[in-house]
Amino acid sequence: MATGDLTLFEEFAQNIGAEGHDFTNDTLKLGIIDNTVTPTAADATPAWSDYSANEVSAAGGYTANGITLANVSYAEANGVGKLDADDISLSQNGSGFTDGYWGILYNDTNAGDAAIGFVELGGPVSEQAGPISINWNVNGILTITVS
Repeated sequence: MATGDLTLFEEFAQNIGAEGHDFTNDTLKLGIIDNTVTPTAADATPAWSDYSANEVSAAGGYTANGITLANVSYAEANGVGKLDADDISLSQNGSGFTDGYWGILYNDTNAGDAAIGFVELGGPVSEQAGPISINWNVNGILTITVS
């Protein structure tokens, strides 16, 4: 997998069918974890709680339980649903984390904090070493196509 690509958890398909996500109104977050655990698409019923014990330290510009995505939007046009949000940027900070490997995208509004997918950060990334940018795909965080 290329660094920065979003890999959806297989369980995400189940969560959509069970009305587990309302992208228009729910709060989405990206939690950053170290390499103690490696997420895979096949992780059974993935939730933030499965990964949060391995979260990087909440210091510098990073807050506990992840970064809240800003300007989240979900819209459909011509049979294609598109989820998008602002790119994420953390400034260099001497007291920040040094061991980021994965970003876990999850729904903080969902009762179980259901995880949607994960991003390989190409770690270890360090907030102390320099700024960190996570740029979503130009076509959106994810698209759902009806054909």
